[in-house]
Amino acid sequence: MLRRVYKRIVAGAALFTVELIFVWLLFLVCIIGFLYIGAEILQGDKMGIDAAAFAFSKDIASPFIDQLIKFITFFASRQFLTPAALLLVAYFVFVRKHRWYSLKVPVIALGSITLNLVLKFFFDRPRPVMPLVEAAGLSFPSGHSMVAASFYGLIIYLVWRHVRPYAWRNVLAALLAIFVLLIGFSRIYLRVHYATDVLAGFSAGFLWVIIGIWALQRLERLSKKELDPVVEEETVA
Repeated sequence: MLRRVYKRIVAGAALFTVELIFVWLLFLVCIIGFLYIGAEILQGDKMGIDAAAFAFSKDIASPFIDQLIKFITFFASRQFLTPAALLLVAYFVFVRKHRWYSLKVPVIALGSITLNLVLKFFFDRPRPVMPLVEAAGLSFPSGHSMVAASFYGLIIYLVWRHVRPYAWRNVLAALLAIFVLLIGFSRIYLRVHYATDVLAGFSAGFLWVIIGIWALQRLERLSKKELDPVVEEETVA
C-alpha cells in the first residue's frame, strides 16, 4: 500500500516537473523568437522565410486547397471566436460553475486582441500585396495567429488539466496544437500575412496565455487565502 502511494507521489512529481520545464521552455522560446523577429522588422530587413513560405503556398495551391484554407481560417475569425468564447464562459458559469475559469476566457481573449492592436500600431508593417481575400489593418503580428494561439492555447490548458484518460488528453492537445498551426499557415496561404507575422503572432499569443493563466491562478490563491479565515471565523461565531 505504502509502495503504491510512494509511486504515485513520485510519478506526480515527475509529471509536474516535466510540465513546468516545458512551460518555461515555451515561455523563453516565445520571448526570444518575438524579440528577434521584431528587431528584424523594425530594421526593415527582409527574412528569407517569408519568400519561402509564399513560394510553398503557391506550389500547393488549388481550388480545393483554397476552400479548405478559407474554412480553417474562419475558426480564428471574430465571427466564430466571439460566440465560441461566450459559450465557453456560459459553460463555466452555469454548468461547471467555476468562477475563475469563466474569468480566464474573456481576460485572455480580450487581452490578446488588445495587445495585438497595440503591437500592430507600434510596428506599423503593411500587409503583403495581392492578397487572396480582403483584409484591413496592419500586418505585424498576425491577429488571427495571435488570437488562435491564446484562445486555443487556453483550451489546450483546460484539456490538459481535466481530460482523462491521459491518452485522450494527449491526442486532443496535439490535434488542437496542429489546428493552431494550420490557422497560422492559412494566413500565409491567403497572402494576408507574412510568415514572420504568423510566427510573431504565435509567440505573443502563447506568451499571453501563459502569463494570463499564471496571473489568474495567483489571484485565485490569494482570494482563497483571504476568504478562508473569514469563513472560519463566521463558522466559529
